[in-house]
Amino acid sequence: MSYKDYIIEKSKIVPDVLIIKPSVFWDLRGNIYSSFNSDYYNEILPKQLDFKHDKFAESKNNVLRGLHGDNKTWKLVSCVYGEIFEVVVDMRPKSPTYLKWDAFELKADDYRQVLIPPNFVNGYYVKSDKAVFHYKLAYDGDYIDAAEQMTFLWNDKKIGINWPCTDPILQGRDK
Repeated sequence: MSYKDYIIEKSKIVPDVLIIKPSVFWDLRGNIYSSFNSDYYNEILPKQLDFKHDKFAESKNNVLRGLHGDNKTWKLVSCVYGEIFEVVVDMRPKSPTYLKWDAFELKADDYRQVLIPPNFVNGYYVKSDKAVFHYKLAYDGDYIDAAEQMTFLWNDKKIGINWPCTDPILQGRDK
């Protein structure tokens, strides 16, 4: 699937997850690209659902955040500074891809985004000295914050993610 300014592909492992690459226009000054255009993204989202707010998380090398998610939020994620190893896991028990995961190398100079549906969890590991992770969130009603989200161990054996680390920096919720 392709739109004017975006190339959209499905994950080969979990097809409900989309990888979106904007067109980047270069000249002698540098580059410019659109990270979001509601006309394109609203065609992908369920009807009458819009992106409501953005969040940014800055983390240092060897930090691992996640696995978190909920049953109603769509997340459009990207790395706007540095490099991360992004993981998405299908947590829908009746899905043919239940507990399957896919990983994406997201880099600021690659511009790719990952669109994650509800009932998936995601997490990421910072590979660069520092990284800034961007979440764009779409949901109906009120935002589901950390206390109400699903949380799974980053190294849960039944999921079996091959993280590029063995001893990451974690906060209490992720231990």
